[in-house]
Amino acid sequence: MDVGMDKLVSLCKRRGIIFPSSEIYGGINGFWDYGPLGVELKRNIKEAWWRDNVQMRDDMVGLDCSIIMNPRVWEASGHVGGFSDPMVDCRVTKERYRADQLYVFAYLFPAVNQKGEPTEAWLAGLGSSPEEAGEGPEKKAAKLAKRFGKPADPPTVIPFMQVAEADRAKVIGPSTDEAGTLTEPRSFNLMFKTFVGALESDSNVAYLRPETAQGIFANFKNVVDTGRVKLPFGIAQVGKSFRNEINPRNFTFRSREFEQMEIEFFCRPDEAKEWYAYWRKARFQWYVDLGLRSDRLRLRDHDAEELAFYSTATADIEYSFPFGVSELEGIAHRGDYDLTQHQKFSGKDLSYFDEERKERFLPHVIEPSAGADRATLAFLCEAYTEDQVGGEARTVLKFHPRIAPVKAAVFPLVKRDGMPEKARAIHDDLRRQFAVFYDEKGAIGRRYRRQDEAGTPYCITVDSQSLADDTVTLRDRDSCRQWRVPSAGITSAIRDLLDGKAIPAGDAATAPAGEADGQQAG
Repeated sequence: MDVGMDKLVSLCKRRGIIFPSSEIYGGINGFWDYGPLGVELKRNIKEAWWRDNVQMRDDMVGLDCSIIMNPRVWEASGHVGGFSDPMVDCRVTKERYRADQLYVFAYLFPAVNQKGEPTEAWLAGLGSSPEEAGEGPEKKAAKLAKRFGKPADPPTVIPFMQVAEADRAKVIGPSTDEAGTLTEPRSFNLMFKTFVGALESDSNVAYLRPETAQGIFANFKNVVDTGRVKLPFGIAQVGKSFRNEINPRNFTFRSREFEQMEIEFFCRPDEAKEWYAYWRKARFQWYVDLGLRSDRLRLRDHDAEELAFYSTATADIEYSFPFGVSELEGIAHRGDYDLTQHQKFSGKDLSYFDEERKERFLPHVIEPSAGADRATLAFLCEAYTEDQVGGEARTVLKFHPRIAPVKAAVFPLVKRDGMPEKARAIHDDLRRQFAVFYDEKGAIGRRYRRQDEAGTPYCITVDSQSLADDTVTLRDRDSCRQWRVPSAGITSAIRDLLDGKAIPAGDAATAPAGEADGQQAG
């Protein structure tokens, strides 16, 4: 189902998935904390990425580079001189916007001015696309229509950067009703600056890294010299990055602190096109395999004017979020630009010697660069479902079992007759291999609902029959199917289900472990 962001944000707060950072002090814009369920979800996504792209491949190694590096790294990469966005300030509200994400909606109203011309209003909206930006201007236009009449035609939409300088005085900013309050665009470097050492001087300036990729390039020679790698090979890294975004928004999608999952795949120049095609396809399929539907997911190739000057091809994996279609991951053919730059600025030879061909060259690079936070948000949007069970509404997060925060929950039907002790023993045995949860409070149906909302794929209930024949009820989250399994084999049963083995055919379990809320854990 299509979920609104308000519902999703509310669920994330209520169930301990994501909280505003330092919320008791009013929070801080662009920073988020992952709660008990959220940290497990995000960790599972990162671990799935690492296992599939590093652990299961013979041509990949990993790194964990420092967040603060020699500032010359960022001079070589172009971040010091060119890592900036055009910024616009509102003189009245003091709010700051990215100029390339401002769109002007020029409305003509039926009422005429003193010159006999239709009344004109240029209303600015903020967003990654005109569709996303249009909500604010639509609301303002509706208010103006009460005074001047309803516009006869749809507005003309113009990117703010394309508005003539003389006409910018007509523009009404996103958070004010007064025209002419927006400043001229100016560059704003997105890197967080800090100082290393006791003195805050220009000689001690350093930066929090804005991406993880440059640490890989700076360590290319170290990996080649020590890692016994042979072209083609990749270097992978998962880690925090920081960008002083002008306008963080859309929940965790655009934040000032975020986590990346990046690969720099080094290959011979004559094989780069082939490897680009491989990674373009493989990375898209990874999201599909973990549950993102193909009708919400798309692979978009960059037009020629979008490409960085050093790139011959780039594709974005995009997802249709509630706030619009936006990028999850980029796959870029970067050529030898990065190694060339670091060789030039460091004075070190970063070329690779090919023993088979007896030649030395700078490898070309294919870069799949994914956001762990964006992926987490996409999987949350995809998983959110509202349905009915037995005529009763429920909210359920239908995560792929591989990334679900909790794999199984264990319940005693009631708190007597030895059921809690047996359930505890099963729980303690399962937790050696899986993230599991124990719950003995409330009606069994309510306990099921709590786990549905947390995205737990399987629930295990110990009931009176368990004491007689040493079986337990296993319940599937998505279908609510129930069947009995020998308690001695429950670990193997959960492992098989997590590995994709089909739910066994057969009749549903008996009533004591059913969906009804009437059964109390008394």
